[in-house]
Amino acid sequence: MTVPDVAVQWRGKYLEVRKTGTWEYAARAGDIGAAVILALTDAREIVLVEQYRVPHGARSIELPAGLIGDTDTADTAPAAAARELYEETGFAAARWENLGDFATSPGMSSEMFSLFRATGLTRPGHGGGVDGEDINVHVVALADLPAFLAAQRARGLVIDCRLVMTLGLVPA
Repeated sequence: MTVPDVAVQWRGKYLEVRKTGTWEYAARAGDIGAAVILALTDAREIVLVEQYRVPHGARSIELPAGLIGDTDTADTAPAAAARELYEETGFAAARWENLGDFATSPGMSSEMFSLFRATGLTRPGHGGGVDGEDINVHVVALADLPAFLAAQRARGLVIDCRLVMTLGLVPA
């Protein structure tokens, strides 16, 4: 199959819209990716973040995550994962497992994310994010997660589908 040329239709600081043939899609400027962290405590809890998301006009419950290489071209996925876990949640992990690369929304975006499982957690920091991110950290027992998510949805929060997808990756 021959892929038609890709033309950038619009470019911002972090995003661009591309067109190839009749197909339009979003892409990260510079084709940078993201690191997403499934952080699990020894007490069988999951570490989640809550923050306001402009596209939805609402707060969202998510796994900790961040961009790879947005400020340093030498950045790596593992380094970004460790940095974002600490910045957003205050947690550090003794053990990291790369679970692979995944597409966020393959029909609409070229964005990929590297998913990491972080265990052996300690909390040397406070979290909350940087540059006014206003992140709230939730540490939720895995057994209580369905009820927690239902309560957050009832409050009008958006639930990130990556969170739901990763539940099958939690060891028994």
